[in-house]
Amino acid sequence: MAKLRSVIIGATGLAGQQFIAALSDHPFIEISGLAASPRSAGKSYREALRTQNGMLAWFVQEPLSEKVANMTVVSGDAVKAGDYDIAFSAVEADVAREIEPRLAKDIPVISAASAFRYEVDVPLIIPPVNADHAPLVHEQKKQRGTKGFIVPIPNCTTTGLAITLAPLQQHFGVKAVMMTSLQAMSGAGRSPGVIGLDILDNVIPYIHKEEGKVEVETKKILGALKGTSIAPHPVKVSCTCTRVAVLEGHTEAAYVALEKKASVQEVAQAMREWKGAEVSRNLPSAPPRWIEVLDDPFRPQPRLDRDTHGGMATTVGRIREDGVLDNGVKYVLVSHNTKMGAAKGAVLVAELLRAQGILG
Repeated sequence: MAKLRSVIIGATGLAGQQFIAALSDHPFIEISGLAASPRSAGKSYREALRTQNGMLAWFVQEPLSEKVANMTVVSGDAVKAGDYDIAFSAVEADVAREIEPRLAKDIPVISAASAFRYEVDVPLIIPPVNADHAPLVHEQKKQRGTKGFIVPIPNCTTTGLAITLAPLQQHFGVKAVMMTSLQAMSGAGRSPGVIGLDILDNVIPYIHKEEGKVEVETKKILGALKGTSIAPHPVKVSCTCTRVAVLEGHTEAAYVALEKKASVQEVAQAMREWKGAEVSRNLPSAPPRWIEVLDDPFRPQPRLDRDTHGGMATTVGRIREDGVLDNGVKYVLVSHNTKMGAAKGAVLVAELLRAQGILG
């Protein structure tokens, strides 16, 4: 069977590089096109990454293949949807609002951008959590008169939290959650948003729009598809998001009020045994377990646990009772923000849509 031809929009940025790494040697998706800003158009990908001092600005751990390095970059405005079967978008929201709808007229667009996450006819998918939301794309195509569709992934901070809440909701019900994040620098990309001297010996106590994203997205992801829209879950969500001097891996301290009282042991068991949606379990990028629960009180730690199962698992530790919230439990999680929370998670969504017969 021929592989799906993909184009990566925003290929030279950090998020685009993560897509290239995630699609390396993929069993049924190949990289057929690379698109970036007009200043990179016409150059080989290697030359487009070259800085003024000659350094190759390749920032991910995985090696850059010669095949991709020699591909010619095109301008995002010049991408012809008919040349591809699927597009992966790694651009900022303002650019995504222009490019993604144009491509979605003809082909599916899987996006890491926030531009369309909150549209009524757009599902926001984490495959093990809400794979049943995917059929909403049929309504999207009907309403917008398109052959393709747009499916964004959630904010990387939302991803780990929603994954850990899913088994709690399934077994005990979830009424409210409070969360404080300690987010990795890589979540800010390679822009001047977090300069080395800003973050060194410091904690940045505010990340623009992050808290609102987590609060809205968690309710949508845990919600239910009803007819032609998603009814948000009634859970109350409150969070404080901070940036810390960690390269990769978001750490989050979560405090959850359950509908039904549960012991620490029951919460740990629910997380350990949670398998997620059946259709998500055998996808090429799926880990053997979505959640790993550790008993060591000094875990999880981003340096030790972010790469668990290739960065696709959320690691949980320090599960305790909480005496302030009704039926309260609290725990610490670590989730890989540039793998499950970004490009690799987006590739997982594409795999899910293909398994459901929606893609390809």
